[in-house]
Amino acid sequence: MTRKPVVIGVAGGSGSGKTSVAKSIYERFNGHSILMLEQDYYYKDQAHLPFEERLKTNYDHPLAFDNDLLIEHIHRLLQYESIHKPVYDYTIHSRSEKVIEVEPKDVIILEGILVLEDERLRNLMDIKLFVDTDADVRIIRRLFRDIKERGRSMESVIDQYINVVRPMHNQFVEPTKRYADIIIPEGGQNHVAIDLMVTKIQTILEQKSFL
Repeated sequence: MTRKPVVIGVAGGSGSGKTSVAKSIYERFNGHSILMLEQDYYYKDQAHLPFEERLKTNYDHPLAFDNDLLIEHIHRLLQYESIHKPVYDYTIHSRSEKVIEVEPKDVIILEGILVLEDERLRNLMDIKLFVDTDADVRIIRRLFRDIKERGRSMESVIDQYINVVRPMHNQFVEPTKRYADIIIPEGGQNHVAIDLMVTKIQTILEQKSFL
């Protein structure tokens, strides 16, 4: 049987703790052959659009992502070929000229709000996770993050959440929960769920003779 990397999808709303869950799993396998692929790096290149048009980008809509490129890259990683991961520059609202070389590994963690939305992506996953956290907790986490790390005002964060993030979550993110093999409540704080996930991944890797 040909060895094929294990792909783990980690989805959930903005501020749900999905990144914390993905990082926790990654850190548990630190020293093993594992990589993290973030959907946020795969926003579409908008260099062909005027800057004023780019400002209108809805980053919470499925059409904002270049899933064709992401899927192509995953296929290459599954063939144990390296890729050049794009870098998105939020200051110009388009793709940077920089790329990050990513070497293939035995475990691929694919993380992002809408990684379970595209059936083609789901079909590439061995395990699909959805991090499920109450909306009030998610908005508080987003407030702290965007004000502290991104220099945003409280008013702008709340306005974006009410007018864009919340409706997009309800329309596109929340419905993907039904595709998950495992739903993890409360994100990175749920150490029991993460322990169970790590054990499950270890079992798969042992079956594939990766460990």
